Amino acid sequence: MKKSTWVVVSVVLVCMMSALAFAEEFMGFDPLNFKGEMFSADTLKAMVQEAMKVTPPRNGKNYVFAFANLQRDITFCMAVEEGIKKNCEEAGIELVIADNRLSGPTALANAESFITRNVDFVIEFQTDVNFGPVIMQKFNAAKIPVIAIDIPMPGATFFGVNNPYAGFLGGSYLAQAAIAKWGIDQVKKGYLVVGELPQSGVVPAMRTEGQVAGFLGVVEGFPKDHVILFDTKNTLDYSRSQMVNVLARIPEGVPIMCTAINCQASTGIVRALQFTKRDKDAIVVGLGCDETGQEELSKEGHIYVGDPASFPERYGNYLIPAALMKLAGHSLPEGIFVQHVVVTPMNVCELYPKWPCVTPEGYPEVKYEFPKDAYNKFLAELREKYKEYAQLIPEDIK
Repeated sequence: MKKSTWVVVSVVLVCMMSALAFAEEFMGFDPLNFKGEMFSADTLKAMVQEAMKVTPPRNGKNYVFAFANLQRDITFCMAVEEGIKKNCEEAGIELVIADNRLSGPTALANAESFITRNVDFVIEFQTDVNFGPVIMQKFNAAKIPVIAIDIPMPGATFFGVNNPYAGFLGGSYLAQAAIAKWGIDQVKKGYLVVGELPQSGVVPAMRTEGQVAGFLGVVEGFPKDHVILFDTKNTLDYSRSQMVNVLARIPEGVPIMCTAINCQASTGIVRALQFTKRDKDAIVVGLGCDETGQEELSKEGHIYVGDPASFPERYGNYLIPAALMKLAGHSLPEGIFVQHVVVTPMNVCELYPKWPCVTPEGYPEVKYEFPKDAYNKFLAELREKYKEYAQLIPEDIK
């Protein structure tokens, strides 16, 4: 099979802080320019030894890290967990795991348990922005450093999705795929549907705002009253049920262009389209490209046409070296982003050999171009709208 070209923008990793503002590295780990490949066991163990010279283990013997997962039956989250476990095993770090179960109160109880266990470092993946401050107050009082995944917590290093960029990438790809499939005139008669996650606050909202802005940046003059947002609750089943309700509001026969906060929600949209037999009029772009998204690309690529990958399986490769860097007395940037590329049915096997590459019948011939000017305009709007989150908004693409 002829190799496909990944949909990538020719820019270096976009970081929350400029390289000029942060220039530290730790035993080969540069948090702003790291590509995500796992370090060897020898290197990880050497990092541990360096960290212990500055921050001895609280139990006097070995490091104990804690990971509070978002929810342990979500494929993205389990990929993150497995990567963290593998890195800890190779480094000789004991790992305590808890399940936040998409619940703020549960996340708080788990945090209190970690403090009781006297752990050396915490990696938090929790969804309720309202519980972040009180959880961080407790960790700060216990002098336990924290990295927060995807949903920021005050005072913790942020790690995860470059929300404005990933969202804009997905939205603009969706628009260009729609134009290739139906033509611009038909697209303007259609509807854009975006599944969001209000409970997680401003920063994940930048992802869905980016999806809308990316689409509108390509389809100029698209009617604003044809943009529909709905709450996914971060789950496949809830997204499916809500999308069925949304479809009742959309006329028959018009293009339906959909995307969502993550692969679970995007797959729920696909199931709703199939259940209502509206799938022939629709295309969907996911976000994250976890195993759920990879399967959709291979099996439902005629609907699920693309997915900006966040590589959750690589999260641990960043997180454990970053934690050890912090314990070794080095500064971390306020935030670290993963890199993103759009995965399609035609190139999924290149990144994930478990799944076959396919060319679905009728797949639009997308000659994707990243709308740089529209993206920079979107970033300027974010900076004006979310001034208190300026450090979490990436720099313009030159």
